[in-house]
Amino acid sequence: MATTHTDPITALTIRTNTEDEDFLARVAWACITEPGDTTRGTLITTHGAAEALRITLNDQPADDDVAALREGAISRFNADVIATTIARTEAQGFQILTPSNEHWPTGLADLGVTEPVCLWVRGDATLLSTPSIAIVGARAATGYGENVTMTLTDGLIDHGWTIVSGAAYGIDGMAHRAALACRGNTVAVLAGGVDRFYPSGNDGLLGRIAEAGAIVSEMPVGLAPTKWRFLQRNRIIAAIAQKTIVVEAGQRSGSLNTAGHALTIGRPVGAVPGPVTSVASAGCHRLIREHGTTLITTADEANEL
Repeated sequence: MATTHTDPITALTIRTNTEDEDFLARVAWACITEPGDTTRGTLITTHGAAEALRITLNDQPADDDVAALREGAISRFNADVIATTIARTEAQGFQILTPSNEHWPTGLADLGVTEPVCLWVRGDATLLSTPSIAIVGARAATGYGENVTMTLTDGLIDHGWTIVSGAAYGIDGMAHRAALACRGNTVAVLAGGVDRFYPSGNDGLLGRIAEAGAIVSEMPVGLAPTKWRFLQRNRIIAAIAQKTIVVEAGQRSGSLNTAGHALTIGRPVGAVPGPVTSVASAGCHRLIREHGTTLITTADEANEL
């Protein structure tokens, strides 16, 4: 456990035989804080990941935000656990990317202080630096939505796009399946560790993505998804991709959260219209009507967005 007399980076260096302070600090941050913590992000932006960790784990006077962050961070910091997380990642053949890695998605910088501190990648990390488009939508997808997703994905693969989504049931899963069927590239962003496939009903699909594409998460291996982590996961989908297409979405669909993140950071967003009587398309219609989202009906229109 960290104390005011022990340098946390030194403790991690001893246990991992790794001297990259930024790497060690970023993995530690991912292990001791939740995604999107703005105080963490502000400290890292100001001081760098390693020094920010030292500041947080010492006993020097601090403002209320840092003091609140410190309380949770100190209780969760355990050098042995963090070293084991790194060892488990390597043993399973996964990678940990930091912003200095050549395949780090540069679009994540648009998230500002909520940018992930690092990413766990299972599969082909090079796909994270390819032109990509997010296709998201309702879990309770209709046949219409699934057909549109297949058609859009097929056309976008032909245009050279990597398909990014969240591996959920419904539209997300169909986008991944269609990309794989076209022998295209696809990236699944999870809310838990890359070694914990979720939802379990998509185990087979995620296994195929791990072999032919990439599975990504800002959560360390072994951690389970939570409601908060799903919401934060959506900002990564929006930031990795150059644009986002919502195929189907109810009024409370999580895909609207992804679209909101994309709009906030200035990404183009398109939405597919559905029957005016379809509750599964009500969220798409609201995006088009109230948020100036581009109406999308074909892969060519999505490509030109």
